[in-house]
Amino acid sequence: MSFSYSGIDHIQIAGPKGCEEEARHFYGELLGMVEIPKPENLRASGGCWFQCGYQEIHIGVQEDFLPAKKAHPGILVKGLLGLRKRLEVGGVVIKEDEPIEGRIRFSINDPFGNKIEFLEML
Repeated sequence: MSFSYSGIDHIQIAGPKGCEEEARHFYGELLGMVEIPKPENLRASGGCWFQCGYQEIHIGVQEDFLPAKKAHPGILVKGLLGLRKRLEVGGVVIKEDEPIEGRIRFSINDPFGNKIEFLEML
């Protein structure tokens, strides 16, 4: 083959118009991700970007927004139980997912109703 995949650069999660401050609170303050600047030529469309390990999470504004209930990112975490405690203290509802051998995991909804899954390899 003349090409190969090297990973995922980013995922995009949609939010409603005006979601930026709530996204900054949730992804930045509660989840502890660092906001990174959007390129100047993309700023007019709204939204905000965050660093998540070597990847990025882009929160994009969608006019006819509907939350993603099935499609979702699966975010690898070291110290998953610590994140879980932080979310519970922050009032976030934790959803237990079906077990997958070799992993512990749970999911939540972001403030806009999008499913987010967190996993730790055993």
